[in-house]
Amino acid sequence: MAVATKVILIIEYEGTRYHGFQLQAKLPTIQEEIEGALGRLTGERRRVMAASRTDAGVHAKGQVVSFRMGSILPLPTFVTGLNHYLPEDIAVKAAYRVDDSFNVRRDAISREYNYYILNGLTRSPIRRRFSYLVPGYLDIEAMNEAGEALVGEHDFASFASRMEFREKSTLRNVYRARVEREGELVIFNVVANSFLHHQVRNTVGVLIRVGRGQMKIDEVRSIIEAKQSGIAGPMTPACGLCLMRVNYPVPFEEISNENL
Repeated sequence: MAVATKVILIIEYEGTRYHGFQLQAKLPTIQEEIEGALGRLTGERRRVMAASRTDAGVHAKGQVVSFRMGSILPLPTFVTGLNHYLPEDIAVKAAYRVDDSFNVRRDAISREYNYYILNGLTRSPIRRRFSYLVPGYLDIEAMNEAGEALVGEHDFASFASRMEFREKSTLRNVYRARVEREGELVIFNVVANSFLHHQVRNTVGVLIRVGRGQMKIDEVRSIIEAKQSGIAGPMTPACGLCLMRVNYPVPFEEISNENL
């Protein structure tokens, strides 16, 4: 049986100094760095595909990317070799070889994001790149009640940014939308089949208003029902957002063709 030529990488990165994942002319991107490192490692020019195209300033703990390889290298070489060439704010955490028909976007069943709110009186220099400072009391119970209104399949057009409203369909299925407090950190965890552009950050903007007592639950439901792009929010900064993982029907460890 022929050896599969598609490789999956699990990538972690700090997105602060990048203009998102996807290639952009004359601007630093995660994709540019990964493809450059691949070229230096293999001597080949390879295009990579990401499961979720994170925006400028957004971080990732479990981004999934794929590429087709010409040179047959051991998987550990992709991890150690790419990390040698990648900058310190990007790292390959694991590599798998999969069947050529596998598609990191279409085959994903859900994406999971965390948004980190620093709910304290003063800024935190240590957390400034990874959280959004919101002083004052936040009602976590009310925020979770609002989150429950988001769960299920809805038309989330109201949560897409007005200037970036380009989706063919704005129907999305949200499986989880939960807020938890860990000391000064308030963490919003959301899982959905996929997300509209800026959907999570506009959702957090709504939840903060609810938590501050500036918006009622019925108003959240009205925003969903309105289906008007740009009326949710205000959109929160990218620094608090992190792609935690992309989920598939079967773990990569079980579908990897490394031993073929």
